[in-house]
Amino acid sequence: MYAYALRRLLISVPLLILSSMIVYALVHFSGDPLADLKGRNPPVPEAVLAQRRHNLYLDHSLPAQYWHWLTNILQGNFGTSIKGIDIGADLSHRLAVTLRMVILAMLIAVILAMVVGVLSAVKQYSGIDYAATLVGFLALSMPVFWLAALLKEFLAIDINIWLGKTVVYTIGDSTPGLTGSFLSRLGNQLGHLVLPTIALAAVSYAAWSRYQRSSMLDVLSSDYIRLARAKGLSRRRVLVRHALRCALIPITTVVALDVGAILGGAVITERVFAWHGMGEMLLSSVSDQDINRLLAWLMVSAVIVVLFNLIADLLYAFLDPRIRYA
Repeated sequence: MYAYALRRLLISVPLLILSSMIVYALVHFSGDPLADLKGRNPPVPEAVLAQRRHNLYLDHSLPAQYWHWLTNILQGNFGTSIKGIDIGADLSHRLAVTLRMVILAMLIAVILAMVVGVLSAVKQYSGIDYAATLVGFLALSMPVFWLAALLKEFLAIDINIWLGKTVVYTIGDSTPGLTGSFLSRLGNQLGHLVLPTIALAAVSYAAWSRYQRSSMLDVLSSDYIRLARAKGLSRRRVLVRHALRCALIPITTVVALDVGAILGGAVITERVFAWHGMGEMLLSSVSDQDINRLLAWLMVSAVIVVLFNLIADLLYAFLDPRIRYA
């Protein structure tokens, strides 16, 4: 197991480097990071432009720029943005903001998908199955930004009016300058989490529940499940210990593969709810043509995707005892 995990991590290193090289070249040729300064009126002195170009290492060739960036990354230094912001400190804050939404949304979506998918399979063609199918397809058909707007308009406002105070927030990841006890600050952050988490979890749950239902139906019709029933095992034991564990393998794969899509969905969700997370960092990096910030976002996102896929591969052996790693 340890040797397999180490091999997977070593294989991921050249993939990360190759992806960073491609993105670095694309951003480099997409435009001039100093275009905003050059277009000002009155014109910025050439000496200022030369100094800014030197500070950003733009006065070197493309391979030299990339090598400079790569050596700094290996030392844990993400560099500075074209606006002089320390990318490492900015990234750590934004990553914490985004991860608390993404992880909570994934947990909610996975748990709901497992429960609803299993119930739909066990009670195939029943009212529960039809209702779950209807809700799933409705969630799949709704764009994230549209669902987020509906939640802000109808859910948050109605709840706040009913309670007589604001407990579900529609803007921001926290209230600026909030002071007080730990519980009050925690409650404030949870109030800001409600709507974006629901919006992000809904679409993922819809797809994952369909995978779980299909996988559970395949497992329930397999020979070893019929044998377990013939041996007199209880229905609960057959479903939980024999069927569910193997039926979780496909959804484990899908969840790991969808991490990148969830991070992409978080960009839209953060935009709608005005969160200052990784999504805002990506959009501002693209608009400013800021190579260092964009590559910092890319590397962190790529590492998260690689780790989730590695965890999924390791979970296979736990879920299905027939799987062994050489």
